[in-house]
Amino acid sequence: MKVKMLSRNPDNYVRETKLDLQRVPRNYDPTLHPFEVPREYVRALNATKLERVFAKPFLASLDGHRDGVNCLAKHPKSLATVLSGACDGEVRIWNLTKQKCIRAIQAHEGFVRGMCTRFCGTSFFTVGDDKTVKQWKMDAPAYGEEEEPLHTILGKTVYTGIDHHWKEAVFATCGQQVDIWDEQRTSPICSMTWGFDSISSVKFNPIEVIFFLKYILRIVSL
Repeated sequence: MKVKMLSRNPDNYVRETKLDLQRVPRNYDPTLHPFEVPREYVRALNATKLERVFAKPFLASLDGHRDGVNCLAKHPKSLATVLSGACDGEVRIWNLTKQKCIRAIQAHEGFVRGMCTRFCGTSFFTVGDDKTVKQWKMDAPAYGEEEEPLHTILGKTVYTGIDHHWKEAVFATCGQQVDIWDEQRTSPICSMTWGFDSISSVKFNPIEVIFFLKYILRIVSL
């Protein structure tokens, strides 16, 4: 009968303190691990992708509103111009390149519920809790002039959204009903309702323009 005894050196696998890393024996012979390099490459590639996926794309913050921002609008022709409407009725025009406010307007009493810019970019429209639709010039007033809207339309109910047509001088508002407005008139050219629920947002379809114009012309002719 033969008895063979195996012995190991405790220094090769026993930690000196509890804070040390646990030593794990590993054979680095490439013949035993033929796929080690491709496997490590895939792990490194996945780690890089995950790092980009979970990266924080924060660039800057536009500070200045005293209350929360309720709506946003972009300039149709200038990528550096953005408009924001706050819950205290203030509208601010921002320059993204300089990251600062270039103009502040006290547009409404209460929330600014919706904003939209005209298709040419010369003016913009706002609606608020004061039941008004206001049109403002995009450019700042001249020296000595007061900040006043170009047009003000007093509605019967609170408007919760607004959008302008992509090519025509027509805009739409929503609330208890959807109203289609002509910029030259103070009353809607048509109104549409769907039950008793209020509508929170309205948008023009940029593709079906001809169908929309024919529909409006038919309603006006009636």
